[in-house]
Amino acid sequence: MHSQLDAYLEQLRCERQVSPHTFSAYRLDLRKVLDYCQQEQLADWRALDTPRLRRLIARQHQQGLSGKSLARLLSAVRGFYQYLNRQGLCSHDPANGLTPPKGERRLPKTLDADRAKQLLDGSVEDDFLGHRDQALLELCYSSGLRLAELVSLNTDQLDLADGLVNVRGKGNKMRVVPVGSKARAALELWLPLRALANPLDDALFISQQGRRLGPRAIQLRMRQAGVRELGQHLHPHMLRHSFASHLLESSQDLRAVQELLGHADIATTQIYTHLDFQHLATVYDSAHPRAKRRTPEKPTDNAPAAPRQTPHEQ
Repeated sequence: MHSQLDAYLEQLRCERQVSPHTFSAYRLDLRKVLDYCQQEQLADWRALDTPRLRRLIARQHQQGLSGKSLARLLSAVRGFYQYLNRQGLCSHDPANGLTPPKGERRLPKTLDADRAKQLLDGSVEDDFLGHRDQALLELCYSSGLRLAELVSLNTDQLDLADGLVNVRGKGNKMRVVPVGSKARAALELWLPLRALANPLDDALFISQQGRRLGPRAIQLRMRQAGVRELGQHLHPHMLRHSFASHLLESSQDLRAVQELLGHADIATTQIYTHLDFQHLATVYDSAHPRAKRRTPEKPTDNAPAAPRQTPHEQ
């Protein structure tokens, strides 16, 4: 069982080239399933059936694992059993028909348009770090990139003349996303400084030592920018969520937003329709004269009582 699992994980890493984050998550989930099989004294993967897997899911849920995490675990199991079936090592999928418990759906946090402008129009130090961080912020918000996409981006994926960036997203899928004028201007200031730092590879965003910026470094710089300019926590996905929400507010084109974000399933993109409605509901509550119930003023002792209205007048 160990060797078959290791062979599948190796295929994920080398042949399918899943992202390091996805690989690490699937490995953790499948090793959890393997440990459970050993506790149940199962001799091979064919012995894991749907009732046993359902019990594992229930146990994990009782221990506090979220519905989203359990959905990922089931996805990992399905992928593994598809591999086992192709290899002739198994003829069933114990995850077939199982669905994770639904958890609370949290709406992603975003900046409103004014806060995004405040962040990006803040002061920029005229040096390596200042122009690099500004280019990072502008590109992330302009094109709605994921953190992993920012990290992996190379200079040859950028076409400033046409204002485009070729992005390698989840599942190694490529998509072309526009780059706005503000982001193009920031990148044009950054690229000459990048060249002077003797970069060690083609990474678009590098450290002062010429090395590709890692995810933790980007998260740290964005967090610092959020505290400095807005007085709040900021992370790359908040800028991506803001990009999607603002675009949907203006265009109402869910399919276009799906393509720009690189979502395989439009259901993932539909969460931004909830954000859009939330914004509209807030505007309604604050602006409509009858949106909020008002507590009627109590008549004073000397004031006459209000005349009773007829149903027609009401």
